[in-house]
Amino acid sequence: MTHDLVTTLRPLLSAEASAEAHASGAEPGDLEQAVWLRLLEHLEADGPPRDPHGWLRSAVRSEARRTRRTTRFERPYDREPADEPDRDPAQLALAAARHRALREAVRRLPGRCPRLLEALLSPKDLTYREIAGELGISQGSLGPERSRCLGCLRRLLAPEVATREPRG
Repeated sequence: MTHDLVTTLRPLLSAEASAEAHASGAEPGDLEQAVWLRLLEHLEADGPPRDPHGWLRSAVRSEARRTRRTTRFERPYDREPADEPDRDPAQLALAAARHRALREAVRRLPGRCPRLLEALLSPKDLTYREIAGELGISQGSLGPERSRCLGCLRRLLAPEVATREPRG
């Protein structure tokens, strides 16, 4: 039953995710994987949707909206605040504590997330091809996997980090 549903929905999901991805700022593969996860959760909780095609279209739009909302608040720093050239010892200690906390949180992540994020944080500056080879996964699944791992990391750190204003 589940296999038939996946086989039936795969082309529609691919098309819907491709159509919504650009406007949401997400990769189509990221949207697809998020919707597959939602479908698995739905199947476990409520069984198959009554209107699978309608449910799928709605789920893709919902994930795209969620991605847009999340992206709106995620702004990268121009540089790490602790990278100021005239840092005092207190700033150095705070930066070291932040890095330790990040590494400890990464180690608490599920599955292969710790290995993936450690590879991404590596001072060797590994390419996606090298990381994929090291982890034994396809290079194409690295981006979606990275997104899931970073989402897990955000949820893990949320209670530990004070709420901040949007960066940028």
